[in-house]
Formats: sequence, C-alpha cells, structure tokens
Amino acid sequence: MRDYELMTIFKPDLEEADLQAAVERLNGLITARGGEIASSDAWGRRRMAYTIEDYRDGIYTVTKLQMDPKAADELERTLKLNDQIIRYLLIRLD
Repeated sequence: MRDYELMTIFKPDLEEADLQAAVERLNGLITARGGEIASSDAWGRRRMAYTIEDYRDGIYTVTKLQMDPKAADELERTLKLNDQIIRYLLIRLD
C-alpha cells in the first residue's frame, strides 16, 4: 500500500446534494478497490487559472488515501470516464 493524494475539480454547476453524492461515489470507488481514506477536504468553489471545458470556476476536493499501485491505475481510468469531474490529479506521496 502506498500513500497518495487525489485532487479533483468538479463542475461548478453541481448542486450541493449532487456534489456530496459524487464525493461519496468517489470514496466508494477507493474503498471498493481495497484503498483506505486517511482524510478528505472540500476546498469549495474556486477560480481556475484558465478555462477548462468552458468553465472558469470549479469545486475542489483533496483526498489523502492509501492504495495498491495497480488499484490506483484502475481508479485513474474510472476518473477519466466520470463526466462530473473536470480534472483530477493523483500523485504518490513520499
């Protein structure tokens, strides 16, 4: 198991209930693949440095987790297909 940090930027037009459901689904994906969530922080709505898919703002969340490297690859493939996520970044912590 390795330590990772996952930052996700959700679309700004999501309602609060939809955002909570998307975060819960994301956490469920992590735990279903054998990962453990250490912490999850919602940074809220922020202005992005440049437009992505015609959005100037995004809803940021940061999740620190532990996961097997093969499961992390599967998680990234799943994040690419999620239409509620504008961008994500999964990095391995030292």
